[in-house]
Amino acid sequence: MNESVILVDETDLPLGQMEKQEAHIQGLLHRAFSVFVFNDAGALLLQRRAITKYHSGGLWTNTCCGHPRPGEDTRIAAQRRLQEEMGLELELTPLFHFVYRAELDQHLTEHEYDHVFVGKTNREPSLNPGEASAHRWISIKMVCEEIERTPELFTAWFKIAFKSPQIELF
Repeated sequence: MNESVILVDETDLPLGQMEKQEAHIQGLLHRAFSVFVFNDAGALLLQRRAITKYHSGGLWTNTCCGHPRPGEDTRIAAQRRLQEEMGLELELTPLFHFVYRAELDQHLTEHEYDHVFVGKTNREPSLNPGEASAHRWISIKMVCEEIERTPELFTAWFKIAFKSPQIELF
């Protein structure tokens, strides 16, 4: 199924829509979201992207990420993808947003207005193998150390979002 993304300007004002792969080929700015789920101990739930993903396969990243469909509320889309990727249903809270551009593998470019959401659970995820090949709960301190030692093992957007002071405050 061909999915469309919402093209936006630097203030997140919708400008139209485009097929997802084409937006990544052209490197056009589009709306996205990233979800960070923590447990009561303060550990972050990471996923390892399935090797078959169209880009960044096999890399560690935040709990889930994706793009809202045209006409779909971004928070609702984030909750939908959290359930589709990780089998977790929970309320998410908007935390912050950022704009970034990153050259990826497969000759693709991520250029996203990324809405970051957070949630809490102590439940273990049930991974969709087409989306994620592994998961782990990890302390903020350990994530910092791993990104410092082996940044190539993490997605571009995760490394940017993770640096935000709001993540550590949650």
